[in-house]
Amino acid sequence: MFAEFETFIKTHTALCDDDIKLIRSRAIEKVVRRKELLLQEGEICRYKMFVSKGLVRTFCTRDDGSEHILQFSPQNSWTTDPESFDNLTPSHCNIDALERSELILWTKSDFDYLFANIPGLKAYSEKLVARNLYLVRKRVLSNISATAEEKYDEFIKNYPDVFSRVSLHMVASYLGVSLKTLSRIRQAQLIR
Repeated sequence: MFAEFETFIKTHTALCDDDIKLIRSRAIEKVVRRKELLLQEGEICRYKMFVSKGLVRTFCTRDDGSEHILQFSPQNSWTTDPESFDNLTPSHCNIDALERSELILWTKSDFDYLFANIPGLKAYSEKLVARNLYLVRKRVLSNISATAEEKYDEFIKNYPDVFSRVSLHMVASYLGVSLKTLSRIRQAQLIR
């Protein structure tokens, strides 16, 4: 499980083997089953998570039971509720596994320790935060200005392997469109 993370981190950083050993010493490896909750709304997010294998989603549930998917996290990606994790405050969202997944977890105190001892990890994390901020702003702009068709095309471009692994209901939730609208878009693209 950690081997996948090690390959990923060596590809995206210039960390040395000693740094990676230190990161491993603070890591918790966990296998989760499909539909297992990793974070429930109201709880404090205790872990920064790396998805070695599988698929995880972050979502919010409204009072009427409808879901709004904020993020899909396929293999080789990070996930957490950053506000809850950093500030130790109750989360406003849920995180669950959509498939059997293999995760690497770090507590806040362990990640803070790693940041203090591995400057390259802190620099990499800051780049990730900046990239995620850019992607969130891009998604917000898309949600307020793009057509449903443009949102769908962007989803396919950004998550090419996720589309076939989740229900159309989840894709519609992520895009902020109705299932009927999503079906119409898909049908129109098949005709082209």
